[in-house]
Amino acid sequence: MNVRHINPGGLHRAGAFSQAVVVEHPTKTIWIGGQSDADAVSGFAGRTIGEQTVRTLRTIATVLEAEDATLANVVHWTVAIVEGNRADECLAAFRQVWDPADPPPAVTVHFVAGLGPDQVVQIGAVAVV
Repeated sequence: MNVRHINPGGLHRAGAFSQAVVVEHPTKTIWIGGQSDADAVSGFAGRTIGEQTVRTLRTIATVLEAEDATLANVVHWTVAIVEGNRADECLAAFRQVWDPADPPPAVTVHFVAGLGPDQVVQIGAVAVV
């Protein structure tokens, strides 16, 4: 079994975790830790849950591209939304990024008391390539 920890360039680096862990045996499975719309330079950019969701999905796409995968390879999402924000706005943002021709993955949504400063959504994913 081959296990690799990946941290694609341009994404925020925190010494306490990897952006994703790739396990190859017998197929490649990519476990992507909870992501936000923060980048390595400017921090959080979006103010609304919709803005943060779109940017977060683009961050996840960057991680997947580093492993020759796309959002279409995602089989499960885990979404944490700060209480007081609307899940339907997060879903609408997903629709802006997700290709409707791809089968939708499973999803788990949690409402939480808080995340990082200015952060209203965090998304993790599991992809199989």
